[in-house]
Amino acid sequence: MGLALAVAAVLPVTGGPAFAAPEADGPGATLLPPLPVRLGEDNPCTGASEQTATGATWSQTALGLSRTHRISRGGGVTVAVVDTGVASGVPSLSGRVEAVGGADEDCVGHGTFAAGLIAAAPEKGSGITGIAPQAEILALPGTDDRGVPSVARVADGIRTAADRGARVIYVGQALRTGSAELTEAVAHAGRQDALVVAPAAPDAVPREELGPGGKMPEGPYWPAAAPDVLAVVDFGPSGVRQNNAPPAHEPDLSAPGSEMVSVGPGGSGHYIGSGASLAAAGVAGAAALVRAYHPELTAPEVTRRLLDTAYPSDIPRLDPYAALSLIQDRTTAPAPTPAPAHMPPATDPTPHHRALTIAAVGLTTVLLLAALAAVVPRGRTRNWRPPTPH
Repeated sequence: MGLALAVAAVLPVTGGPAFAAPEADGPGATLLPPLPVRLGEDNPCTGASEQTATGATWSQTALGLSRTHRISRGGGVTVAVVDTGVASGVPSLSGRVEAVGGADEDCVGHGTFAAGLIAAAPEKGSGITGIAPQAEILALPGTDDRGVPSVARVADGIRTAADRGARVIYVGQALRTGSAELTEAVAHAGRQDALVVAPAAPDAVPREELGPGGKMPEGPYWPAAAPDVLAVVDFGPSGVRQNNAPPAHEPDLSAPGSEMVSVGPGGSGHYIGSGASLAAAGVAGAAALVRAYHPELTAPEVTRRLLDTAYPSDIPRLDPYAALSLIQDRTTAPAPTPAPAHMPPATDPTPHHRALTIAAVGLTTVLLLAALAAVVPRGRTRNWRPPTPH
């Protein structure tokens, strides 16, 4: 039996907040089918969902997409999706998907779901939209048709995406092996100025990969652990991860990833899913928004901008509106060194002393004349005469 996410949520059919609470059997309520993570050998391919969510999801509100899209919608940016494939014929992605290596078929549905989170355009009768609804999608296989990833497929997908000009590369898988191969593939993408985004934890752990006593592995996971990869972990409507989620390994950024709603591999219906890989899809979409609005920024600068403008938390939380709207100029030029003061040479004091002497003599003369002018007239009025010598 295939592994599937056990979470499902009730969505209103006629507007209102996405997960606000009509009961499952109440009027106007729809239960969305869960998104598979992998398929067992005998499981049929995931089909089109017959249920449609009409209201905006909690994640769209949390990320402020209504105002974010007034600034950027990701137009002109190609986002590669290295995953289970991206199905052709999904209306909200119509005309914006190019597939390589048979990735236009998606038996599992995970890659199509992630592509919808990244770039789905709103459809009539539905409030669901991707983060970058005008971005282009380049689909590449990172798994087999059952959703089982391999190091070789993921590494080749990253390299091919970079060579084909993708500016953002989303990897939907978290692998426990492949350090050298995936690190080199990421380095190749970096040389092409492509930003790689990957989950810092798997969405689910197969039984055979559990440790003693059923303990979940703690990573590291690849390619998220490689240098220059933006490693992402999920949180839910309450602001925390699900209790049973696999532990994340050294995430850089967190984003909505629980109770996410997106398209399936056919038709206009929707699925619901949870996991770090879905949070990473949202971050890839946000990176596309930034690269469209600030085409001059390099991949490391886009990463820095997303991290610097994130909402402060134990793990910083993605804030695409802030990444687009905040003015950043963190390059502070060093303060100019003041020029040394040049004191003029000391002047010869002789003229100064001479001037003081002349002024003193002049003042004395003036005072003496003033005194004589006062005394002499008084002496005359008193018939003053100089004394005669005897």
